[in-house]
Amino acid sequence: MIELFKLYGMTASLYTGKVRAYLRFNQVPFVEEKAGSDRFNMVVRKAVGRWIVPVVETPEGAFIQDGSNILDYFEQEGFSKRSIYPDDPRLRAIAHLFELFGSEGLLRPAMHYRWNFDETNLDFLKVSFEDIFQDGLAPEEQEAAFLKSSGAMRKATLFFGAVPEVEGTVETSYAEFLSLLSAHLEEMPFLLGGYPTVGDYGLFGPLWAHLGRDPKPLHLMQTTAPRVHRWTERMNMSEQFIDETTAKTGPDLVSGDHVPDTLKALMRFIAEDYLPEITAHIAYTNEWLADNPNPSETHNPKIRAIGMASFDWRGHTIKSAVMPYRCYLLQRLHDTFDAMSADQQAELRNLFSETGLESLLDLRATRRVVRKDHLEVWE
Repeated sequence: MIELFKLYGMTASLYTGKVRAYLRFNQVPFVEEKAGSDRFNMVVRKAVGRWIVPVVETPEGAFIQDGSNILDYFEQEGFSKRSIYPDDPRLRAIAHLFELFGSEGLLRPAMHYRWNFDETNLDFLKVSFEDIFQDGLAPEEQEAAFLKSSGAMRKATLFFGAVPEVEGTVETSYAEFLSLLSAHLEEMPFLLGGYPTVGDYGLFGPLWAHLGRDPKPLHLMQTTAPRVHRWTERMNMSEQFIDETTAKTGPDLVSGDHVPDTLKALMRFIAEDYLPEITAHIAYTNEWLADNPNPSETHNPKIRAIGMASFDWRGHTIKSAVMPYRCYLLQRLHDTFDAMSADQQAELRNLFSETGLESLLDLRATRRVVRKDHLEVWE
């Protein structure tokens, strides 16, 4: 008898989408249970200490929370058809760059296109959000539950900097990103070549759950960036599909010695679009840590943000929520860089310098973030 893993999540959840795609692609035996189920509310929430998705329950009854931690678990347990962490540390660092940018840097367009187009999206979202409602709610109770949960998400849209005065710039920036990713996907089926890495899964969360499913951005993606939409389909299927693009690259990744120009263009986009934000966040974090030498006594880690940081973004000055989780993801890039040989570090530094990202290699919080009891805490 096959022992099944259980994924607790939500159809419309960015981070659930990242995990579900990995499980499907690697043919992990699992069932998905909605986050509004009795078991989730009575058992899982207590086990992980808060309402958050995704959570995976192992056949032995253990719980794993957080998309990156869940992928790490299955990777370490040997479920990956091909490792999501490239052997070449230069490629691994690039994969972690896109893991960070996808998971956090695409939140502004993801939230904007979900919550600022009610005339197109609202009825669809009401159905999608039923995953987090308790069973048996009357229609008026469902409506109240949706208004409460969606209201919290609309506030989060503002926390991620998607304020009304920058909506047009968000759309221009996202259109540029789609164009760059489309050009890259003309040459290869996945970010780094013939199969997905952790960088693909980082990008996939927002590009599927929000931007590739909700009606308004889905139409935009299908009509302006059909190759990106096709990539979301490849990411969300268990079988390998061989077409002209996969034939170009074969089953392997690109060489770390010859990073494609189309990938460099995407890295330059990250330098322009996200580097100012993460730089401001680390500066805010280090000031906050200096003022809070015992952060476990002054901050409840169940509250994800420690404050709001201002930064200049494409001609605007905006604010977004500073979260230790972003430090945690950035550390994964730094840990890969620090483990490299001196020659490899020099090569990666040259690449990051060429693409405007060199400062990211030295952008570090004064304390590490670790995950303990399903929470981000300061080491």
